[in-house]
Amino acid sequence: MEPTAAAAPFGLSTIGQIGLTVTDVERAIDFYRDVLGMKLLFQVPNMGFFACDGIRLMLSAAEKPDEHYGSVLYFKVPDIRRAYETLSERGAVFEGEPHLTARMPDHELWMAFFRDPDRNLLALMSEVRAG
Repeated sequence: MEPTAAAAPFGLSTIGQIGLTVTDVERAIDFYRDVLGMKLLFQVPNMGFFACDGIRLMLSAAEKPDEHYGSVLYFKVPDIRRAYETLSERGAVFEGEPHLTARMPDHELWMAFFRDPDRNLLALMSEVRAG
C-alpha cells in the first residue's frame, strides 16, 4: 500500500500499558498496592493490573525460566519530599534522597529512585515551578 500525500506519518505516542516481569506476582502485587498505594484493577493467574492515571501497569511472571525484562517507571508527584517520606514509611527503600536533576527555564526537575522487590528501578519525578 502506497502512502498518500494527505496521510500523516505513522508514529507511536500513547502508552496504554506498561508491563514488568516479576519473580513473585503475589509479592509484587502486595508491594505496588500496599507500599506504593496504587489501585489494583484486577488480578488473574500470574498477572496483576494497576491503574496509573490512564495507563495500565501489568505485573506478570516470566513466560520462560530466567526470563526478565525491565523498564523504569517514573511516577509524577506534586510534592516529591512528601511522596518520598510516605513511601519510605511504608517500606520502600530509596537509593538516595530526592535530588535536582535539571533546571529548565520555567521549572526544576526533581527525582528520587527506588526498587521494587524484584529490583526493577522505579522513580518519583516532580516538576517544581520556578519563581
